[in-house]
Amino acid sequence: ALLDLSGVHHIKGTWMGSTTLPCTYVPSEGFTEQALSWSVERDSSTSTIFRRDDSGDHIFLSNFRDRVSIPKHSPGNASLIIEKLEMPDSGHYTCQVVWRSTNNSLITREVTTIVKIVKVAATKPIIRASKLGLTVPAGARTSLTCEASGSPPISYRWFRSIPGGKVPLQSSGAELAWDSLRPSDSGMYFCEAANR
Repeated sequence: ALLDLSGVHHIKGTWMGSTTLPCTYVPSEGFTEQALSWSVERDSSTSTIFRRDDSGDHIFLSNFRDRVSIPKHSPGNASLIIEKLEMPDSGHYTCQVVWRSTNNSLITREVTTIVKIVKVAATKPIIRASKLGLTVPAGARTSLTCEASGSPPISYRWFRSIPGGKVPLQSSGAELAWDSLRPSDSGMYFCEAANR
């Protein structure tokens, strides 16, 4: 099975996240990998992103430099890993592998993956209490942690309710911590999660 890839793969990538475009085969005796390349078709023009041959690995498109890689030292795995996904990365990606057989003939196979990059809004956050829970003795150390998912980076803000409204707290990270709780720390706390 030179390329056990049939049909077209569809992948949804999360903006600013990373994704792997599959391209694998089972190495077999009598066939030597000569070259492998990845190209992308966007707006009806095709460009080569990556090529691996006897002279090494080459990345041709500058906007993919430092963002794409192919596993090294794993024969049969030509999958393309793209990091820090950008909106213009959407497109049709084709993996092409060329083998030389023992009688010196060349065999070429390719597989295409359609990639769509989506922006995912931050979800409504949840708040987790530390081991001590939400009813805590004075003087104890404790914390609240805010968790949300979506396209990174996600920023967090904490608020505390006061009579007549909410007041922002100094903490801007996912965790709101107290070294030594005072009775005056009792109250209702809110967390807000946001991304671009």
